[in-house]
Amino acid sequence: MSKSSLWITITGFQVNSQMGTAMKLTGAEIIIKCLQAEHVDYVFGYPGGSVLHIYDELFKQDHIRHILVRHEQAAVHAADAYSRSSRKIGVALVTSGPGVTNAITGIATAHADSVPLVVLTGQVGTSYIGQDAFQECDAVGITRPCVKHNFLVKEVQELAPTLKKAFHIATTGRPGPVVVDLPKDITAERCEFHYPATVQMRSYNPVLKGHLGQIKKAVQALAEAKRPVLYLGGGVILSDAAERLTQLAHRLGCPVTSTLMGLGGFPGTDNQFLGMLGMHGTFEANMAMHHSDVILAIGARFDDRVIGNTEHFAEENRKIIHIDIDPSSISKRVKVDVPIVGNIPDVLEELLKLTGANFTAPNLSGWWAQIEGWRQKNGLAYKKSARIMPQFVLEKLYAVTKGAAIITSDVGQHQMFAAQHYKFDKPRHWINSGGLGTMGVGLPYAMGASFANPGATVACVTGEGSIQMNIQELSTCKQFELPIKVINLNNGMLGMVRQWQEMFYSRRYSQSYVTSLPDFVKLAEAYGHVGMKIERPEDVQPALEKAFGDYKDRFVFMDFIIDPTANVFPMVATGKGLTEMILAEDL
Repeated sequence: MSKSSLWITITGFQVNSQMGTAMKLTGAEIIIKCLQAEHVDYVFGYPGGSVLHIYDELFKQDHIRHILVRHEQAAVHAADAYSRSSRKIGVALVTSGPGVTNAITGIATAHADSVPLVVLTGQVGTSYIGQDAFQECDAVGITRPCVKHNFLVKEVQELAPTLKKAFHIATTGRPGPVVVDLPKDITAERCEFHYPATVQMRSYNPVLKGHLGQIKKAVQALAEAKRPVLYLGGGVILSDAAERLTQLAHRLGCPVTSTLMGLGGFPGTDNQFLGMLGMHGTFEANMAMHHSDVILAIGARFDDRVIGNTEHFAEENRKIIHIDIDPSSISKRVKVDVPIVGNIPDVLEELLKLTGANFTAPNLSGWWAQIEGWRQKNGLAYKKSARIMPQFVLEKLYAVTKGAAIITSDVGQHQMFAAQHYKFDKPRHWINSGGLGTMGVGLPYAMGASFANPGATVACVTGEGSIQMNIQELSTCKQFELPIKVINLNNGMLGMVRQWQEMFYSRRYSQSYVTSLPDFVKLAEAYGHVGMKIERPEDVQPALEKAFGDYKDRFVFMDFIIDPTANVFPMVATGKGLTEMILAEDL
């Protein structure tokens, strides 16, 4: 067989595997072929002039489905949730200028939570760059602080290797968003298409295997511990390490707590689970974390919302073991005694080997007795009211969905109520913005999760302030007939802002009221959806059963009119330590 007759087929296009001549493709065709080679099923986006060559090629094929959103921010949020709720990478496509700037919030949100994304941004032609051309902006400069990496493609020959690098960088090491800026003329020019099978980058080689000596030190510390705590974060979810972590926790027999982003990394219904810790964590989780003598931190960051005041946290003499793929996250806020840099599943595998048949787990009966005493405090208790309490709605949502739903949330009180009162037994079922705290993510997150998990029950927990930030996506949900259920906890004000103003600003409620709210039922119906308004506690469960039963295949907007005085407790005020919680009973 001659060299010129040996071919490899990549998603319908034949590429010469040796020295023969390959057909020349346009840059836009190359982009589509690269996405197909990366097994991309969905692209979330919004068209514009600089990306029309790409959209034309999308039209000509049927391997990749394009999801038309109504705002570029929603495109990136939806791609973000698609990635978070699956093991696939999200891809977004936006045009130049305002298309890029509208996408920044979504990119920064994904970056803060280490979510792998590839965001393709249109750019003016290369000869126009720097000339203040129509819809020109410096996408590379603007996105540099909030991406893992970004590229500006200046030659059509660079397209395929650049996209290969983009997917590699986004998904390996500590994941994150990668932006590829695409000048319009590059998408029109032609060259031969060769998609690299592998990537070699001298300056980028993440460590995967943890140092065995450090892992042995960790095992020794755990064997000697009298008050150990296993503290997990979002890295456990992103690295698909939940199963190994659960095995290790059961083997050690120690209490487990989680950050907001780590919920689902260990079963929420397991007796070893103390609940979420931190600013709005459970009483028992915060007390156990503070009074522990050994902390095994896995894929977490010891951030300000988790441990509060670092000086207060350092008052206890304890040993800290920290496992993370990113060395810069270790000892950033607290001094770590046993740092282990590596891929979490690989490190956990070594820990499981070393805690096997010959390992003697410490006797923790006294520690558990202390924890059970803290549990009796029931810091999540809330007052009863003639009006609907938001905690009650979440409890009934959990009961009706049997804990099996994928829950997305916006940011605010409703987010904390969901984290506290909906028990997540599986990873990738809790989708929210933790690091950046982005209002408006809930609905596009639900869209991305729905596309990633066809047939799954998806509910968006939101508030009347957050939902309006991307409410135009009700149109997208109608176009694609997404059976999402919106749980709108409507207290007529910006709840978390009001809570802070009540507690720390002498009840000076500056701009926390929302006095011109729409009729959400009519608004939902205007978009072709089902709308419900629920005002009495006795109607909460029947309404949920109807939405998830009779209207299982419809988009339902449920407007729950809740008690406007409801606050989130426990609460650790800014500058305070974990043991200085404010409980509902204290007020």
